[in-house]
Amino acid sequence: MTITPAKHIDFPLTGLEEPLSEMEQSVQDAAHRFAENVMRPAGAKLDRLSAEALVAPGSDLWNVLQQSAGLGLTMTTLLELPALERARLMMIASEELAWGDGGLAGAILVNNFPGMYSAIAGRMDMVAYCEGKPGCWGITEPDHGSDMLDADGVLQAADGAYGRPNCVARIDGDKVVINGQKAAWVSGAVTAEVCALYTHVEIDGKARPGLVIIVPLDLPGVTRGKPLEKLGLRGLNQGELYFENVVVPLSNVIAGPDNYADMVYHTLAEANVHVGCTAVGIARAAYEHALAYAHTRRAGGKKIAQHQQVQHRLFHMFRKVEAARALVRRVATYNATAPLPALQGSAAAKVNATQTAFEVASEALQIFGGNGMSLEYPMEKLLRDARAMLIADGCNEVLAMKGGSLLVNPELL
Repeated sequence: MTITPAKHIDFPLTGLEEPLSEMEQSVQDAAHRFAENVMRPAGAKLDRLSAEALVAPGSDLWNVLQQSAGLGLTMTTLLELPALERARLMMIASEELAWGDGGLAGAILVNNFPGMYSAIAGRMDMVAYCEGKPGCWGITEPDHGSDMLDADGVLQAADGAYGRPNCVARIDGDKVVINGQKAAWVSGAVTAEVCALYTHVEIDGKARPGLVIIVPLDLPGVTRGKPLEKLGLRGLNQGELYFENVVVPLSNVIAGPDNYADMVYHTLAEANVHVGCTAVGIARAAYEHALAYAHTRRAGGKKIAQHQQVQHRLFHMFRKVEAARALVRRVATYNATAPLPALQGSAAAKVNATQTAFEVASEALQIFGGNGMSLEYPMEKLLRDARAMLIADGCNEVLAMKGGSLLVNPELL
C-alpha cells in the first residue's frame, strides 16, 4: 500500500489570506522588511536596557522611530484613502510591525494617536498640527485605570462613586488651564512632543467628565516622571505626566463635556482594534518561532516536528492565530464602514487577540522546553510581551463588562 504524505502549503505572510491588492502587498512587504531588519534586532537589544537607557539620546529607539517614518503611513496620507482601504492597510502594516517587536510597534502606534483622535473628532487642523510629532495618549490616572474608559458610568456599582479625579482642566475664556497628574502608564509619555489628553473639567466648582485636548508637552508647567520599569513591551516607554497651571488654547479642545462620553466610545472602538492587531502580530511571531524550532530540534531520535504531541500543539496555535486575525480584521472593516463603530466588537477583538497571544506564546515556549526559558531564545520575551497585552488599552475584565453592557437592548428591559 502506498501512503501519500501530508500536503504542505507555504502560506503567505499572514496565513489564510485572500490575495492582496498591489498597494496592500507593497505595504506588507515594506513593513515586513522593516520589522525583520530593523525592529527585531533593535527590540531584542532594547529589551535588555533599563527604562532610562532605552529613552536616552543615542538609543536604538530613536533610530527605529525615525526610520518608521519612511514607511509613509502618516495620518494625513491614510486619511486620503477610502475608509475600507485605509482600515485594511493599517491592519496589514500593524501586524507586520508587531511581528517584529510588540513594544516598538506600540511606540510607533501611539506616536499617531493624537492625530488619529483628532481625525475621529473631525479636527483636520489638529491632525495637521500633530503630523510628524511623536505623540502619546494621556488617560489613566494614579487612582483611575480602566475605569477611565467608562465615561458614562454604566459599569459603576449602584452604591459606587468615581471618586476624586487626579487631573482637572478649567476653561478660562479662550484658554484651558490644566492641573494634576496622569499615571505612569501613559504610553510614549517620555518621548512625546504632543499629548491627546483626556481629563475632567471643572464646571460650577465641580469636576466632571470631561475634555479631550491636544497638549504640546513643551509648555510651561508640564513635567514628566521617570520611564517605568516593567515586565513586558519594554520597547514602549511609559511614564507619568504632571500639569501645573498649564495653559493651552481653547482651540486645542477636540471634544468637550457634551460629547466627551461619545469621544471616549469612538476612541476605544478605534484603539482596541489596533491593540488586538498588535497582539495578533505577537502571537504569530511566537507560533512561527515554535514551528521553525520544531523542524530543527531533535529529541527521541527524530526532529520534534515529527512527534504527534508537538504537531497537536502547533495546530492549535495555528488555529488560534488565524481566528484572532480574522476577528480583528472583520471588526476593523466593519467599524470603518458602519454608521456607528461597534465598541462591543472592538472589545471582543482585543480581548480575544490578547488572550490568544498569551496562550500561543506560552505553548510556543513549551515547545522550546528549557531553551524557551533562556535569554538566548526569543520565547521568554514574547511571553512577557503577550502577558502585558492582557492589561494594555483597558484590562480585559473591564472591556468584557463594557462590551457586555452594549449587548443589552434597553428597549427590551
